[in-house]
Amino acid sequence: MKKVLILAYDFPPYVSVGGLRPYNWYKHLKEFGVEPIVVTRQWGNVHGNHLDYISASELEESILENTEHGIIIKTPYKPNFANRLMLKYGDEKYRIIRKSFSAFYELAQFIYPSGSKVELYRGAKEFLKNNKVDVIIATGDPFVLFSFASKLSKEFGIPWVADYRDPWSQSFSAKKGIIQRKIDYFFEKKIVRSAHSISTVDLLFKLKLAQLFPTKQLTILPNGFDSIEIDKTKQIQQNNKLMTFSFIGTIYLWHPLNQLLASFSNFTKENPQFNFLIKFYGINNMEIVEERTKKLFPELIDKLIFLPKIPNGELLQHVSTDNVLLLFNYYQFTGTKIYDYLGLKRKILLCFENDQEALKLKEQYYFKTIETDICPQIDILHETNAGIIVKDAPHLREVLKELYAEFEEKGEISCHSVGVEKYSRKIQVEQLAGIIKGMAT
Repeated sequence: MKKVLILAYDFPPYVSVGGLRPYNWYKHLKEFGVEPIVVTRQWGNVHGNHLDYISASELEESILENTEHGIIIKTPYKPNFANRLMLKYGDEKYRIIRKSFSAFYELAQFIYPSGSKVELYRGAKEFLKNNKVDVIIATGDPFVLFSFASKLSKEFGIPWVADYRDPWSQSFSAKKGIIQRKIDYFFEKKIVRSAHSISTVDLLFKLKLAQLFPTKQLTILPNGFDSIEIDKTKQIQQNNKLMTFSFIGTIYLWHPLNQLLASFSNFTKENPQFNFLIKFYGINNMEIVEERTKKLFPELIDKLIFLPKIPNGELLQHVSTDNVLLLFNYYQFTGTKIYDYLGLKRKILLCFENDQEALKLKEQYYFKTIETDICPQIDILHETNAGIIVKDAPHLREVLKELYAEFEEKGEISCHSVGVEKYSRKIQVEQLAGIIKGMAT
């Protein structure tokens, strides 16, 4: 059986979308003839929020777990000075000092293996001294894992793969300045040129990476839904007492949240008997959404529920009781939540295809990408018949009217999706296993 060493900073029990990708590799690779060895960090989940990302581990030594799926090496974590300041004094104090130290650490870790994440490098190196593996994969971000993989590849003569969950120097983040992008570009070009090949999650990301690395082999390994966790939801019935809509994850500035809420508000004014809830699961800006609703749509405040981040399996069981799944248009890239939505087989509402206010937000806040007319979410919904592509806010009110009538009549909202099985993560893992075996021969 071939063996692959996977450097993955985000990994359960830490709750993040990024951690689900290597976790599903770990769970399924052995089924396709590849044994995974995952090197990650110890996660405590003490705070239940962003502070878990920088909190020290309980133990100061690595833990090696042998399981039916493979091996997990959980390395210790010690926060750096900037993070210790945040943990002690909160996010508002000593910001300039923290940013200065963070910038120093960010640069130094690429020059010499150091910093708060270096234990992953040390843990992997210690394992490789006494154990043979065929391939190394580093999944980023954090992209310092690419640096670790490159060094390990050179030291032990093992080919490595750079797996991009998001772009690096080509990041869509508006917070990155020109200097930071130039530094990122320098290290990215220097480090990734030693990779055997590159994998990523999306056609848009592949097109962007091809601009940086035109001679590299580039493979799309999409995200997907966890078929094991989805199977646990199949016997769960939709709520039939009160119509519920759900939204999972991050709300960006270019998401037309106001237009969405305005449509619900207008529809409830026209149909005061319409009783419903909108559930927001683990969103990034709960306080902002709540305050905005109180100010602009006070009649909806009792219709919104905000729920904390929870492990994905538990989350899917909660959401499977809901009737309709809300999805904002990601335009040129796919995002991740559409896959779980597909697996749950609940009606998806994509908002919006061509709403004028939404397009203004896109123009102002959307990521600066390459010129392409791809729209993968819409393509997937057409292909699977999994939902409704809502044109604009007036169209949403019409859709709400139809859904409300259906719920009143049947006590549920039907979803007649087809062919969604191809979007399970297990299918993508089979493809990854093929890549690993091809590299190891």
